[in-house]
Amino acid sequence: MRRTLVSILALAACGTQAWAQEPMQLSLSNAMEYAVKNNAAAKNARIDVAIQEAQNKQTTAIALPQLNAKGDFTGFFNVQKAFVPGEFIGQPGTFVPVAFTPRYSTTASATATQVLFDGSVLVALQARQAVMELAMKKGRLTEEMIRYEVQKAYYGIVIAHRQVSILNRSLASLRSIADDLRQLKEAGFVEKIELDRTNVQVNNLATDSLKAHSFLEVSEQGLKYAMGLDINTPIVLTDTSVEGAIDKGVQLASSAANYNSRTEYALLQNLQQLNNYNLKRYKLAALPSLAAVGSLGYNFGTNSFNQVFDFRKYYQFFSFAGLQLNVPLFSGFKRTNQVREAKLNIERTNNDIEQQKLSIDFEVESSKTTFKNALIQLKSQEQNLQLAQTVLELAQKKYKAGVGSNIEVNQAQTELLRAQNNYFTTLLESITAQSDLQKALGNFK
Repeated sequence: MRRTLVSILALAACGTQAWAQEPMQLSLSNAMEYAVKNNAAAKNARIDVAIQEAQNKQTTAIALPQLNAKGDFTGFFNVQKAFVPGEFIGQPGTFVPVAFTPRYSTTASATATQVLFDGSVLVALQARQAVMELAMKKGRLTEEMIRYEVQKAYYGIVIAHRQVSILNRSLASLRSIADDLRQLKEAGFVEKIELDRTNVQVNNLATDSLKAHSFLEVSEQGLKYAMGLDINTPIVLTDTSVEGAIDKGVQLASSAANYNSRTEYALLQNLQQLNNYNLKRYKLAALPSLAAVGSLGYNFGTNSFNQVFDFRKYYQFFSFAGLQLNVPLFSGFKRTNQVREAKLNIERTNNDIEQQKLSIDFEVESSKTTFKNALIQLKSQEQNLQLAQTVLELAQKKYKAGVGSNIEVNQAQTELLRAQNNYFTTLLESITAQSDLQKALGNFK
């Protein structure tokens, strides 16, 4: 029975481990959406939007009726007395202290106020939507930057996988050649130096392969970090067509800059709208404010502490209603300088908007130029890679036919490795330039 239970637990543990190690299939769009939902910066951006919504509701509350209840209790150790002329009590020519205040007094009241007109409150209510849009656009910009970083990391891993695969094939081929040379040396057909040259290349290529594997592992961890995914979760990328992404970049290279497609530009427009509201708020602050106020309650006074808790005696009811008008007359030129500051902020934001236009134009044109140059270099490196592969195949055929040397094969192998490294470096530069072009055109929404 015990042995059966141990077997069941072992099977369950193996099943759990196998389930935990099931790789996550990730397309580029899946990776982006996962990152937008789980990246800490994106989460905080959504929290900021919720905070702004709560603040907007607080602004709305200012314009709603305010109701407060209050209770007061006062107990005098020594009641303050007032002096009255002695003539009132038959003592002419003197002043007699008389207590007009009971020793214990209580008051229970409720007060309601309602703003009828206040320029600052009016503008704050008008600006609520603009403030909310600003928070949402900031969150949108954060999500766009996350998508941009995820795309670069995603395609970096795809390219790294290709490089590792080619290095592994080259390493296997070179090891096969080294084995053949070892057998030929043992048979006395080649010298030891030829085998040593090949072994040096095997060791160098093995080192390059190890570096490529390490870079691939770090790249995968970087993607998981950008996504907000557990570092230990295995992933499998399904969108492996780098060429398709580059073709998309070729189509984008003919697109013109559109300011309205950039969230940064929309943010400045929204900020300018808020600056105008701020200016309006300070101007309206010169107008009077009007509020309605009303209160009702009970008060009671006694010289006996026991009667304080006899609520049947609380018959002194009072109530009133009125208006409160606040007229600002002079604030030491504070409001004047507030208006001046608001106008200067508007002017500065106008400058920022114009600078943002120039920045967008520069980013679009420079990213187009960088992408086009990267394509030219990529085309050249593709041709070099094909030529190097052809040269290696020819050198190997000549060597096998006995009309070539092992030195020629080693040199061709070295040139092929150099061509492969150059090709993958240029391919990574091209896909990065394509991502930069997408970002410049505002295509990461």
